Amino acid sequence: MRRWLHALAGAVIAVHAGLAVAAGEHDFDFAIGKWKTELRRLKSPLSGSTAWVDYAGTTTCRKVWDGRANLVELDVSGPAGRIEGLSLRLYNPEAKQWSLNFANARAGTLVSPTVGEFRNGRGEFYNQDTFNGRAILVRFVISDITRDSVKYEQSFSDDWGKTWEVNWVAIDTRMKE
Repeated sequence: MRRWLHALAGAVIAVHAGLAVAAGEHDFDFAIGKWKTELRRLKSPLSGSTAWVDYAGTTTCRKVWDGRANLVELDVSGPAGRIEGLSLRLYNPEAKQWSLNFANARAGTLVSPTVGEFRNGRGEFYNQDTFNGRAILVRFVISDITRDSVKYEQSFSDDWGKTWEVNWVAIDTRMKE
């Protein structure tokens, strides 16, 4: 609660002091902290399969550069094993957009970033990538944002955005400090 009040107080002080705060640079302030994560991953995306695998664990998000970036650590386990992920989210003040840069500990490399922004309380981020040798589009959506919960959803499209298949859904619930 104190973090929220502190962030709100900082925003009010900045406005009253006449300081220019770039639109969007604090879009991820809601995510700072430790979260309980319930994750569902489609076992075989873009194959017609409807088999999902469930995971549970934690997500920790730390503020970097006074909120213009943040570092996210995901650690979940389930019947299919463990996923350790790292995401570096960077704000581009010129474009007023964020890039979400993800790495899985198993591969040890960053994948192509999704890029986008928040509008009306919802974040949408896109990129072009490959999956099983095919060019695809990736959409990452952040929605249902409240003080204590948030939904993350990834979808693939192999028909250039005509249809989307959801393949990753995470529901995060804030853990008590």
